[in-house]
Amino acid sequence: LETWFATLIRDAFALDATGVYRPFREVATASLEALFVEPGPGQAQIDRIIDGFAELDAHPDVEPAMRHVRNKGARVVALTNGNAGVTDRLLVRAGLRDLVERIISIDEVQHWKPKPEVYRHCANVVGVEPRRVALVAVHPWDCQGAGRAGLMTGYVGRDGKIFPPTMDPPDVVGRSLVEVVEKLLADR
Repeated sequence: LETWFATLIRDAFALDATGVYRPFREVATASLEALFVEPGPGQAQIDRIIDGFAELDAHPDVEPAMRHVRNKGARVVALTNGNAGVTDRLLVRAGLRDLVERIISIDEVQHWKPKPEVYRHCANVVGVEPRRVALVAVHPWDCQGAGRAGLMTGYVGRDGKIFPPTMDPPDVVGRSLVEVVEKLLADR
């Protein structure tokens, strides 16, 4: 799974860096097919694996973190490299959809995160200056992209994962989503 995800992200970033946009499902399917030797899985098997993204469980800290954000009067928006419909189904399945104001997909701008255009589009859609928007992520590259686009950033270092020193440091670091949002909202 980690190899597949790393391959998917690598290929998506390479495509975007060379001016080519392909949606999540297309890149995910191609990267999965590339991991298998001939003959690989059939299309039905690949579809079942890709469709599994909508069946992932949320980490236990997601719901309390989102509730904390909402209780503080802040807004929650999902910004995804995936499809908005799949993200919507994932949130509904996890019982979190009512906490999310809007789902914004890269399909809207035809660029993959961490391109600055994606984060600026998000800020524009919600009508907030980029410096007043915070992106919280477990992927250092996502924090790097958001920070370079002028957003505040919060890195969730689950399992003690450290933020790479080669990237711009995030504004806030924590081991859980709750810890990160508490730190980001401390002055609110």
